[in-house]
Amino acid sequence: MTTKQILYVEDDAAIVMPLKYALEREGWQVTWVSQGQLALAETQSRTFDFIILDVGLPDIDGFEVCKQLRQYCHTPLLFLTARDDEIDRIVGLEIGADDYCHKPFSAREIISRIKSVWRRMQLSQNAVSATSPENASLEIVQELEAVWQCLPERLQILYFGEALQLTRYEYGLLKFLIDHPTQVFSRQQLMDHVWEHPDHSLDRTVDTHIKSLRAKLKKVRSELEPIQTHRGFGYSLELK
Repeated sequence: MTTKQILYVEDDAAIVMPLKYALEREGWQVTWVSQGQLALAETQSRTFDFIILDVGLPDIDGFEVCKQLRQYCHTPLLFLTARDDEIDRIVGLEIGADDYCHKPFSAREIISRIKSVWRRMQLSQNAVSATSPENASLEIVQELEAVWQCLPERLQILYFGEALQLTRYEYGLLKFLIDHPTQVFSRQQLMDHVWEHPDHSLDRTVDTHIKSLRAKLKKVRSELEPIQTHRGFGYSLELK
């Protein structure tokens, strides 16, 4: 079994060492960097299985690091912060974090959160495999394949042959809608299927991601509106 690779971005060594030791006891390999720029350099040269990212870094804050990461990297990510502000938590989750933890924390809690994220990712991948084209009509499959191409191993979706630059949650939302064409899902259902901790998010979180998705799809085909709003119900992906 391949050793899990963890990138830990934190400038306070007193906080780092106990958690780093606990993570390594799980059999994971931990790379520690103390600045956001170093984290960006590491992720551009290597592949990690998980990123633990402190919000308060000495060079650039963790939110900005996350924004830049999500332009090319979909590695699951957990924010650490000394601040207890709901707005910060919502912003962190909306820009692409998979979880959020306040200091002080226990090593056991962080390890549990990491395993939970990985477990959800595995369940999502299994669900994608189970939702095979064989279960849909040939006509629907042909229409889907003419427009969408999903590459789960890269967490990438092509729209009319053009690769979309998506955040993790944008990818999750769009992939889920593609897997269930024409079905209408409420915001809560979408959060339950896509978000790691849906109880941490608000309805407007889904709306924000849908708005961003639509803007990116418009850049490819401005005349089309594949994601439909069903007022009072939710959203669906229409084939035409």
